[in-house]
Amino acid sequence: MTAETDHDLTREPIAAHEPSPRSGSIALVLLVAAGLVAVAVGLMTLGRAQAQPYILGILAVLAMVGLFNLFAFAAGIIRFVDRNLDDPVMGRIADHAFDGLAVTDPRGHVVYSNAAYLTLTGATGPQEVRPVERVFIGNPDVSEAVFRLLKAAREGKRQQEEVRISGHDGSQGRWLRMRVRPLGTGKREAKYAVWSIADITRDRERQEDVFQELQHAIEYLDHAPCGFFSVNPAGELVYVNATLANWLDYDLAEIGSGGLKLTDIVSGDGTSLLTSIVAVPGEVKTEVFDIDLRMRTGKTMPVRLYHKLAFGADGAPGPSRTLVISRARDERSDPDRAAEVRFMRFFDHTPMAIATVDRGGNVVRANARYAKLGQALGLDSASKSIFRAVNSRDRHLLIAAINQAAEGRGDVAPVEVALEGTKERWGQFFVTPVDEAEHDTEAAIVHMLETTERRALENQINQSQKMETVGQLAGGIAHDFNNVLSAIMMANDFLLNAHKPTDPSFQDIMQIKQNATRAATLVRQLLAFSRRQTLRPQVLDLGDALSDLAMLLRRLIGEKVKQETIHGRDLWPVKVDVSQFEQVIVNLAVNARDAMPDGGKLIIRTANVSAEQAAKLAYKGMPAADYVRIEVADTGTGIPADIRDKIFEPFFSTKEVGKGTGLGLSTVYGIVKQTGGFIYVDSEPGQGTSFNIFLPRHHAEPDAQLEQPAAVGSPNGAKETAPAAEAKPRTDLTGQGTILLVEDEEGLRALNARGLRSRGYTVVEAENGVEAMEVLEEHSGGIDLVVSDVVMPEMDGPTLLKAMREKNPEIKFIFVSGYAEDAFEKSLPEGQQFDFLPKPFTLSQLVAAVKETMAKAG
Repeated sequence: MTAETDHDLTREPIAAHEPSPRSGSIALVLLVAAGLVAVAVGLMTLGRAQAQPYILGILAVLAMVGLFNLFAFAAGIIRFVDRNLDDPVMGRIADHAFDGLAVTDPRGHVVYSNAAYLTLTGATGPQEVRPVERVFIGNPDVSEAVFRLLKAAREGKRQQEEVRISGHDGSQGRWLRMRVRPLGTGKREAKYAVWSIADITRDRERQEDVFQELQHAIEYLDHAPCGFFSVNPAGELVYVNATLANWLDYDLAEIGSGGLKLTDIVSGDGTSLLTSIVAVPGEVKTEVFDIDLRMRTGKTMPVRLYHKLAFGADGAPGPSRTLVISRARDERSDPDRAAEVRFMRFFDHTPMAIATVDRGGNVVRANARYAKLGQALGLDSASKSIFRAVNSRDRHLLIAAINQAAEGRGDVAPVEVALEGTKERWGQFFVTPVDEAEHDTEAAIVHMLETTERRALENQINQSQKMETVGQLAGGIAHDFNNVLSAIMMANDFLLNAHKPTDPSFQDIMQIKQNATRAATLVRQLLAFSRRQTLRPQVLDLGDALSDLAMLLRRLIGEKVKQETIHGRDLWPVKVDVSQFEQVIVNLAVNARDAMPDGGKLIIRTANVSAEQAAKLAYKGMPAADYVRIEVADTGTGIPADIRDKIFEPFFSTKEVGKGTGLGLSTVYGIVKQTGGFIYVDSEPGQGTSFNIFLPRHHAEPDAQLEQPAAVGSPNGAKETAPAAEAKPRTDLTGQGTILLVEDEEGLRALNARGLRSRGYTVVEAENGVEAMEVLEEHSGGIDLVVSDVVMPEMDGPTLLKAMREKNPEIKFIFVSGYAEDAFEKSLPEGQQFDFLPKPFTLSQLVAAVKETMAKAG
């Protein structure tokens, strides 16, 4: 299809069904009105009788005229037209528009078209005017576009299409922009469609010329002898030329897809240099940086960057424009430049932050590590003072060091100060003077090494050593106390046997017994902290264990505190001592209750923690493994930071005198540690406290034996009689047999021997293991049972057991000790059978253990 490209603007506009022009005159209206008035006056002069026929005739004529006009208006012969439509200015705008305009009715007929429309559609007169679909529907290049336009016209929507019409006989084609829209928003006007056709061939040609020029420019830039890249504010590479991509061994298509960031091609901390430019609203800055770029293979290449960055009116950075000059050749060709490149590499890749400062502490030059440090501390990029990196309380130390260096003094002592920022961070500053420094230029060189991790590790080691030392001390004290308490409790039992309840001194003896029992409880807590108590672990479902504790906890915490337990799904099994685990939860719940005197909420939450999740946690000292997490949280007063590291120490308490022993949390700490778990506290004053316990996941062995009851001992076969509970009452606790009693504490040995003899046994005493071996030789075959202490001079209990079993493999053994069974069982040969009775114990417990062991088959 062909058409003329030039519009014929001299041609008269043609409109289909155009109405004849209308005009009116106010003079004619006045003339008619004057005539009617004159007739009325004339009729009045004739008299009423004579004028009546004429009046009726005139009224009849006027009525006929009015009736005729009504019928004519109803038939459409007469129309009321807005005079604005006859405005010559409005009409000429549409008639002489450069774009072709046409209006179609609901049936698709053209009711109006201007001269440009006739020219663009090839019509020579009003008789040949056609709607758009009839003009272009036969052209396969534009038929789809015309169909979409027709659909939009029927639906009363707007639509625009740009199509290319091929020319005939090899002539150049044209580009047309066709639009359609409703004539108006009214119901009747919306049925009419306004079509617009514009020739945009020249605009398209200009666009193609610009595109070709842009292609040439990109071609020149891609093959320039230097690299070029652009980075958006998010750090993504939006453009890299072919030269730089070739240097870095990257595919241009991969870079163009947005898969690379600035950090992917910049080595070390160089990215921090590029993002450390001080923002100045509305300005454009260009900085020069010597850094290393990283290739795809991991190798580096030295480059010099001319980094241009424009800032908006609000100071926000826009995309960068960066020119890259390779300095790899300088290393081979120019020794001086090679030395400069090596120095810049040392300067930027050192693990220390380095900066030169003037007398006022303002940074003159800095390496990449310093720029990264400033970003990590959250410092304002406009801040050039090195003092802003230091916490205000320690800032005077660095100021004094820089002043000393500015005065030319050498050997300035390093200062370790707290760094600025939301988190606690520490750094050590080394300050050296600059030779021949001018007053307003560089005055000192500052090297800074962050020491946060080192200090944290030192604190952790110190705390661990302190806790270990206190634990050893507590364990030793507990062992000695157990010997003393054993003697007291044994002697007390003798007194109780000798006095009747009606005796006046019986109540005093019972008071002694109660206090001795209370002291034994405190000693057990000390052993728990020192991790020297005997545990009887068994596979446990924590969900069931916590459900069993719910009623007890509600009674302990009272009505003011609301308790909520949130069970994790499918909890892994753990292996713990049930009674000790319950003690841990009870102690934490009581502490939480005391921290909420006005009431609050206690939440116990359980969940599985996988090895991957554990590795991401911020808790130090806990290796990555599978754990079951028990969180005990409250909404109480919280724990101040200055005492948070002391809460697990024995006898440390913030409660009033008489309201706590200071062993609650230390007991929790010892039990969790002895079980192989970890415990951490998170607390802020006024925001509550959360204790997080991590117990290792138990993996059942395929051929594992069934778990023994809680009273059965270790793999060595030991059995413990609980010191806090009396043995089950028996009708007869007497017995017969010869017992070798080995105890280095003479008083305690005498009391134990006396108690056993009172129950019918023959007792042979020995002070230590060596003496016990001699007694065994003297009574060869006559010793039925050995009751021995563990820690003794010359020969300890495990060594004694081994020696006696060599002479008599069937001899029975009971160990008694203030330490836990775990403290000495590793010293025993595998497979040795023995029973265990922890100190302190009562007479009835000792006699019950002896009789039970004697009753076993040899």
